[in-house]
Amino acid sequence: MPQYRIARRRLIAGAAGIAALGPVRVRAEPVLKVGVALVAPVTAVGWTKQHSLAAEAIKTAMGDAVEVSVVDNVFQPQDAERIFRGFAASGHKLVIGTSFSHGAPMAKVAPSFPGTVFDNCAGVRLLPNLGSFEAKYFEGAYIAGVAAGKMSKTGKIGFIGGFAVPDIVGPANALLLGAQSVNPAMVCTVIFLNSWEDPGKEKEAALALAAQGCDVLCGMTDSPVAVQVAEEAGLWSIGYASDMRIYGPTRQLTAYTMDWSSIYVDAAREVASGTWKSAALWQGLKEGVVRLAPYASAIPPDVTALLADKEAAIKNGTLHPYAGELKDQDGTVRVPAGSVMSDADIRSMDFLVAGMIGRLKA
Repeated sequence: MPQYRIARRRLIAGAAGIAALGPVRVRAEPVLKVGVALVAPVTAVGWTKQHSLAAEAIKTAMGDAVEVSVVDNVFQPQDAERIFRGFAASGHKLVIGTSFSHGAPMAKVAPSFPGTVFDNCAGVRLLPNLGSFEAKYFEGAYIAGVAAGKMSKTGKIGFIGGFAVPDIVGPANALLLGAQSVNPAMVCTVIFLNSWEDPGKEKEAALALAAQGCDVLCGMTDSPVAVQVAEEAGLWSIGYASDMRIYGPTRQLTAYTMDWSSIYVDAAREVASGTWKSAALWQGLKEGVVRLAPYASAIPPDVTALLADKEAAIKNGTLHPYAGELKDQDGTVRVPAGSVMSDADIRSMDFLVAGMIGRLKA
C-alpha cells in the first residue's frame, strides 16, 4: 500500500476553507521499498545478525523515505527465488540477498525485473541490475592472528570453518600468517564442518582442538560455540562476524566483525536518487566494513599498540597479509618474495599455507 505524507502547511486552512476549495488532491511522495532476505534466523550474534543491523541502518538513515521489509531463514534456492520475485513484483526497488546461496536464484530473477536493483552479499555474477558486495575478512583475521601469536603459550591455533570455500580458507590462512609474523613457529589445525551452523558439531570440533593443545580457538561459522568452549576451558578465542564477548567475557582476544551498514545505506540512497550502478564491491578495514572488536584487557599494552600499528598499516597499504614469500602445505611457493597475491587469487584461494594442519578435502 502506498505511503502518503501531508505537509503541515496543507493542514492550516480551516474546515470551511477546505470545503470551499472542493476535493483536495494529495501528492504521494515516493517511498523506496527495500526487501532484505536473511539466510538464517536472527540471533544475538553472527553473520545474520550483522545483516539485520544493516537493514535497520537503512531505516535510521532514510527515515520515512524508505520502507524496509525483512524475511529471515531464506536458505534454500527455491525459497530464495520465490522471495526475490515476490519482493520485485510488489514494488520493492532494491532487493538484497545475504548469502552465496542467494546468488543463482537472484541472477535468475533479476532479468525479469529490469526496474528493480538486486544486490547480493558474496555474489559472483553481475548484471545491469545485479551487483555484489563482500568483505575482506582476511584483513581482520590477520590482525586477530597477531594477537593469537602473542598470547598463545602452546603455539597452536584451532580453526573451525563452515565450508572449505575461499571466503573461509583465506581468513584461516591469514589468521596463521598474522600469528607467524610475531611467532614463526605457530601452527594452526583446521576443521571444516560442511555446515554454516551446527552447534553439536562445532562443540565437538572445539573440544577436539583443545585436546590437541590448541590454546586459541576461532570459529568462522554462524554461532558463538567456539568462543563459549574456549571461555569454559580457559583458552583464548577469536570471534567472527559479531563481537562475541557476551559468550567469552574474559577469554575473547578480539573478533573480526562485519559492519555492512555503509553498503546497505549507500545502495538505498543510490537507488532512490537513480545513481546506482552495478559493481562488485570488496571492502575491508579501510572502509570500516571489517572491524576489530575491543581487545581483551589481559593483552599487554605493548601488544595492543602493535595491533593498532598493524591495522593502520593494512589501511594505508603498507602491509598486505598475503605478501610473499608464501608457501603452501606442500612447500610450493604460491607467492614469490617481493610480490603480493592478486585480488583474483585471494578470492579463489584453494590451498592452505605452510604451518596449517588439516586438508581442504577429506
